[in-house]
Order: sequence, then structure tokens, then C-alpha cells
Amino acid sequence: MKTHQIEKKDSILNKFISEIRNIDVQKDSLRFRRNIERIGEVLSYELSKSLSYTNTVIETPLGNKDIQLCDNKIVLCSILRAGLPLHQGLLNYFDDAENAFISAYRHHPKNDTDFEIVVEYFAAPEIENKTLILADPMLATGQSLVAVYEAIKKHGTPKEIHIVAVIGAKEGVDFIAENFPENTHLWIAAIDNELNNKGYIVPGLGDAGDLAYGQKL
Repeated sequence: MKTHQIEKKDSILNKFISEIRNIDVQKDSLRFRRNIERIGEVLSYELSKSLSYTNTVIETPLGNKDIQLCDNKIVLCSILRAGLPLHQGLLNYFDDAENAFISAYRHHPKNDTDFEIVVEYFAAPEIENKTLILADPMLATGQSLVAVYEAIKKHGTPKEIHIVAVIGAKEGVDFIAENFPENTHLWIAAIDNELNNKGYIVPGLGDAGDLAYGQKL
């Protein structure tokens, strides 16, 4: 897997990352969602540089102009619910993409820190031989993404896979590298070093779904 850690090069992205991490700014859920969306836009732009392009002639009011246009058939797939603002950021740039949604959540059968990933819902167009972009804002243990990938594989084989995440843990990045095809690309804003005993990224930002949409039962 090829990892693209975008924060390594200073840009306006740093501002958006700092605000989603900041415990005071997080109190504004609207701003939190918008910042996740904006990070999705930045990651979309970087990802777009790796896609395939074909020369196309367009007609202007004053003549013709050659331009390189993307010819990938893209399917955007987001993991519910935290992935929705990130999905919107991607869709703002890949506005002609098809869309898919899948659910994945941590189930604690013994009410302790041990958990398993449950995938219950998948709605998608045909993904065979297309460019699949998987969006999940928090790449913690990586188990959710792997469970999602195993579920999606039953519905076809994409031509290429790109994973888009906002913040990840090194452990999770290593885990998906071992379980996704070698030619997979990970586009991620920031990578932290640790997970706590509950499997949350440290320092991370907390629970992205709760911060975006309110606490769940």
C-alpha cells in the first residue's frame, strides 16, 4: 500500500486539522462537519493527481481548446455515520461519481474493551473494474475498513482502491496495509502514533460521529 500523508507538507490543511482537534472549537458541530468536509476537498485534490486523464477538445465561444480530463469511473463509498461529512467533501470535487454507503460499528459482546466489527448495510452501484474510493474519517485499529472491504469484495472487484481518512493511528495504517491489495493508495491528513486501551487514536480528536451529529446511546 502506498501512503500519502498530506500534513507532511505545510498548507492551509493544518488549520482545518487544528480546529477539528481543538476541544473548544469542537463544541461547534456545524464547524466540525464543515472542517471535515474541507479536509475531504483537500484530499480529493491530492488524490486526483494520481488518476487517469485523456485529452479532450472543448469548444469555447471563440474557438477550441485541448484539455486533460479524468476518465476514471469513480464510486465513492462512505462508512456510516461519521463518514458523511467527508463523503460530501469528496463529492464536491468528484461530483459525477457514483455513490455507495456501508455501515460498520464496534460491537462489544462482553461490555468491555474487546470488540468485533459488524457490517449490516451496503447500498452501492456496480463496482466491478471501477475506481473505488473508501472514506472513513478515523483510521484507528483499521478493523472497520478491513471488514468493509471483505463485505464489498463479494459484490465485485474494483480496478483500483483509494482509502481517504482524516486522522489515523500508525497501528491502523499498518493493519490495512497488510489486508488490502498492494496497489491500494491511502490518502490521509494526519497520522498519530498511539491507540488507547479502548482503541481510540491518541491524541486524535475523540469520536468523530458524536462530534458531527451528537452522542449516541
